[in-house]
Amino acid sequence: MIQVILPVLDEQLALPWVLERFPLGFEPLVVDNGSTDDSVEVARSLGARVVTEPARGFGAACHTGLMHATSLLVCFMDCDGSLDPRALPDIARRVHEGSADLVLGARVPDRGAWPLHARVGNLYLAKQVRRRTGVRLTDLGPMRAARREALIDLGIKDRRFGYPLEMVLRAATNGWRIHELPVRYRTRTGRSKVTGSVKGTIRAVRDMAGALS
Repeated sequence: MIQVILPVLDEQLALPWVLERFPLGFEPLVVDNGSTDDSVEVARSLGARVVTEPARGFGAACHTGLMHATSLLVCFMDCDGSLDPRALPDIARRVHEGSADLVLGARVPDRGAWPLHARVGNLYLAKQVRRRTGVRLTDLGPMRAARREALIDLGIKDRRFGYPLEMVLRAATNGWRIHELPVRYRTRTGRSKVTGSVKGTIRAVRDMAGALS
């Protein structure tokens, strides 16, 4: 069984679609990061394991999920309906087979699914990663897979939006084989806390840029 860490903040509308599409061999691990809606109740009613992380921050939720996971290989995935869990087997396969250490899902967006300001910010950060590490990425994909103990050993410090970028930077520094695979990126359910506004995108890019310093 491969556990999938799902950071959640007010995603009661998206959770049913996401959890009902989980493929065999993958187990959702929902990390609630202070939801004020019924996300926790919905997730539990659908059979998902739920843990809580009261300290707000995307990285805080991801790290808590990582520390609660027990599977040898783990995945991460946004839980807003923008990513289809049915893509998880392809993302995890290369790590499971030993041909990669970290696999990222490079988003291929549906029309209108990825606002221009968010795409520009992501491309800038991917370019900085290539410049600093030589790893040629097109996306800091939110769907990803790696071995749990190896991730813990990276010692990622960021507990905000810089967590995904710091993971890639530390992995590259440690000589990990980092691969990308295309994944469909759908219009999310509800309004995004990050890419839904220029302000949110700037905040996320600022957090991630801190990992580059």
